[in-house]
Amino acid sequence: MQVLRGLYQVGGDLNGVTWAGMDAGYEDCNTYILKTDKGLILFDSGCGDTLDQIFANMRYWDLSPDDIKVCILTHPHYDHTGGAHLLKARGVQIWAHEETADAVQAGDERCCGYLYHKEFTPCAVDRALHDGEVVDALGVRIEVMHLPGHSMGCTGYLFQHEGKRIVVSGDVIGTLLAGDFGWSGSIDFDTRVYLESLKKFAKVDMDMMLPGHGLIYFHKPRRRVENALNSALMQWR
Repeated sequence: MQVLRGLYQVGGDLNGVTWAGMDAGYEDCNTYILKTDKGLILFDSGCGDTLDQIFANMRYWDLSPDDIKVCILTHPHYDHTGGAHLLKARGVQIWAHEETADAVQAGDERCCGYLYHKEFTPCAVDRALHDGEVVDALGVRIEVMHLPGHSMGCTGYLFQHEGKRIVVSGDVIGTLLAGDFGWSGSIDFDTRVYLESLKKFAKVDMDMMLPGHGLIYFHKPRRRVENALNSALMQWR
């Protein structure tokens, strides 16, 4: 589905863009494509089982899977990174925050394969990113914002597109359908660290937030982050 000119959601089973064996589930994250003059940037890979569906969705919009040059991961959980090794085999560069890169390359419990009753296939990461770094991805300046708590690798990515400041937020914020926060069952979930990340994120001005599951926030996404912060302050202090 086209979000803006040159920006697309091509995966995600909670709102039926892909299907991974469960109706309205969390088996497959939201995946997004940003089109540039130099190729396509994919945010998150999905679980891997839906990659053919993602590619079919892309082709509908005349986007060739062969044009994906970079896949940027928001955090290491299976539903977001299970397909990374398949993309890597196609020659796609895999980028991730250093904590996520370490987890994905190890393929250990931080990837949460146990939640999906599947083995995670480790994947080499081509570029480890750092908090506050501004990277050039196919000519697009993307700011890296480490927001640990849901996992220690959680990262938001900020960029300008079509005159809007857009954040790909992964699972830092829960969906309106299922609470304020990302799932709390991961090995490295930490409420103290999470609260500090929400304080940091609540100060970020943005026009649109692209979450890891569920509905895109087209209007005043900062209010949603502030609501999550308020909820965290009440529950976790």
